[in-house]
Amino acid sequence: MDIDVTPLPGIGVCKDFRLAQARRRIGVVEHRDGTIDLIVSRVDDIDATESIPLSGSEVGVLAGLLGAPQLVETAEAPGQVGGLSTGQFAIDRGGPFDGRTLADTALRTRTKASIVAVVRGGEVTASPTTDFTFVAGDLVVVVGTPDGLKKARRLLATG
Repeated sequence: MDIDVTPLPGIGVCKDFRLAQARRRIGVVEHRDGTIDLIVSRVDDIDATESIPLSGSEVGVLAGLLGAPQLVETAEAPGQVGGLSTGQFAIDRGGPFDGRTLADTALRTRTKASIVAVVRGGEVTASPTTDFTFVAGDLVVVVGTPDGLKKARRLLATG
């Protein structure tokens, strides 16, 4: 299946493809300001486009619904008090870690939780190294206690 990439001067870029069983196209518009819209249009009339703005976290959730790799939500060892949980947190455009490295987060030291993977465009980077650079739209997979995950979510969102 071919993906068309169309520059939109002054706006950003449109990435879309034709649905096999319908006379429609579906895709995203990545705006210059970092926002993303989900779009659906008719094959023969690009001006008849439905557009739905998505936040960074909504992009991550939608990617998960569409089959981006998901991890087990809970991992509890026998006899372990409280157990461990996983959380998935999106890196938002312009957020405190967009364009910064894993080391910059100091997440393990600050939250006692660990980043175990990053999902980017459907590809998984397992056990990213400290020089791994986050970009907007990354889905960061974190393992820790419920309290550690709460702190990690706050850290990744606000710095």
